[in-house]
Amino acid sequence: MDLGIRGKRALVCASSKGLGRGCAEALAAAGVDLVLNARGAEALEATAEAIRAEYGVSVTAVAADITDEAGRARVLEAAGAVDVLITNAGGPPPGLWSDWTRDDFIKALDANMLTPIALMTALLPGMIERGWGRVVNITSQSVKAPIPQLGLSNAARTGLTGYVAGTARQVAGHGVTINNLLPGSHDTDRAVALEKGVAKAQDVSLEEARKIRCKSIPSGRYGTITEFGNTCAFLCSEHAGFIVGQNILLDGGQTSATI
Repeated sequence: MDLGIRGKRALVCASSKGLGRGCAEALAAAGVDLVLNARGAEALEATAEAIRAEYGVSVTAVAADITDEAGRARVLEAAGAVDVLITNAGGPPPGLWSDWTRDDFIKALDANMLTPIALMTALLPGMIERGWGRVVNITSQSVKAPIPQLGLSNAARTGLTGYVAGTARQVAGHGVTINNLLPGSHDTDRAVALEKGVAKAQDVSLEEARKIRCKSIPSGRYGTITEFGNTCAFLCSEHAGFIVGQNILLDGGQTSATI
């Protein structure tokens, strides 16, 4: 399917690996020029070079912490006028409610709620002026069904969801859509980190911890970054202009919900 976005320009955050890279590659395959961001310069440039070689699109790499105001300013300056924004940042660590302090919550909110909002605030006016834009926020299945040990993530990402619910409907009439992608367990570094927690808590190997986690997924496996990226690219396409303010689960059926 031709997504109708060849020649568009996208900013993809946290895109040197994992879900962000999956989104970047899918957009590049559709002919979209990219501005990639991540904190690690070496991994980011390697990804940028691989995408340039594979897809022949323009790729600008900006190594910076997107959750830091100065770093975000550098990324936005390099990005310029973009048509597509993919927000993404690593989630806060798991834990117990009694261990978290105010500073822990502020850090989580900065990374997973306030940073996406700041990026939208900066880039939505240009999209509105041009009459076309796509924003996809990578959040979590936890906004549909909270994950007890991920209370920091539950709180921050649900806050972002509430913001998007209203804002998406304010900008839709200008040809700009905002939607959220809610990943479940995908084969990324984040999955490995959570597996380590299971392995430690249950005194099992990492291989056994992965099997335990996969048993909770009706599909019986983790998702792939390619599957995730292709869904993201569709939401950014010309065909998705009537999808507004939605929270789309990619979790292999793990979240047990009717709606």
